[in-house]
Amino acid sequence: MKQQVVFTHQFEQSLSETIAKCNPDKVFILADDTTAHVCYNRIKDFECLKGAQLITIPNSDIHKDLTSLTHVWTTLQTEKASRYSLLINLGGGMITDLGGFAAATFKRGIYFINVPTTLLAMVDASVGGKTGINFGGLKNEIGVFCHAETVIIDTTWLQTLDNENLLSGYAEMLKHGLITEKAALAPLLSFDTNIFNLQLLAEMLKESVEIKENIVEQDPHEKHIRKALNFGHTFGHSFEAWSMTRKPILHGYAVAFGIVCELFLSVIKQGFPTETMRKTVNFIKANYGDFLISCSDYDTLIDLMKHDKKNVNSTINFTLLQDLGKISINQTATDDEIKEALDFLREG
Repeated sequence: MKQQVVFTHQFEQSLSETIAKCNPDKVFILADDTTAHVCYNRIKDFECLKGAQLITIPNSDIHKDLTSLTHVWTTLQTEKASRYSLLINLGGGMITDLGGFAAATFKRGIYFINVPTTLLAMVDASVGGKTGINFGGLKNEIGVFCHAETVIIDTTWLQTLDNENLLSGYAEMLKHGLITEKAALAPLLSFDTNIFNLQLLAEMLKESVEIKENIVEQDPHEKHIRKALNFGHTFGHSFEAWSMTRKPILHGYAVAFGIVCELFLSVIKQGFPTETMRKTVNFIKANYGDFLISCSDYDTLIDLMKHDKKNVNSTINFTLLQDLGKISINQTATDDEIKEALDFLREG
């Protein structure tokens, strides 16, 4: 199944048409505190949202949890949502993940639309049918595969973002550039992130989303080639989980640092071209800075990797690259090799 993704600058019209297609008996909008203030206020008077009810949850990934999920379920139940109701997820990846899971499970599934308002959500979280919440200190531990009725992408929302959040989403675009043919990476590495030309970014974003869509269509439930999309994420998710109890970092920053480590493993284990690795790592270090870990953190990070969903029998599985677009899934590494990669991240 190929998910419907609509790129638009006629947002009200696209939203109205999508709602009409669902023909819901009730409409609910899920947003976090920040998105409710910054984004919902721009659309609340749309005719197609007349009578819609706003549900808000606290912002940031630490609230992508059972407490927030229960609040959404409870509100839907209290307000008498039926199996024919619609939930519009308005926000970043935290909202599309949690809202998608809430909709997929309430009354065994109600309609939902994703309206991503961050670059990270546009290029990654809102597209592909993954939903879920964090649990037990682990990222996206509980969830289901369930596609939104439609994903509506309007890049004018990007005007609401600061540079840090744009960079967070850009890391997933870098990943897409690495896992596809050579032509896709060079423009990404030459893009000026100090300016963030949103018109040029929008063109690159559409290509990046198409890369993900094509992979998801081949393998919707992540049994084979979809694991390519996890490049950078085995290390990245451990960095993100580790940081949650210290100084939380944005998902895209964790992925960027994970890409550095997994490119290192790709060079030593798969023969990935050193020059391409160096160019990519230099771009990441110049734009994302350093991830402040020490040798004493290595065992904790390895233990977090052992909980990754791609693992089999507690063996840590990595997606590595032989070259741009040449994927090796289900790869393993020794603890010493993992520590070498962490050394490389720290010391370059």
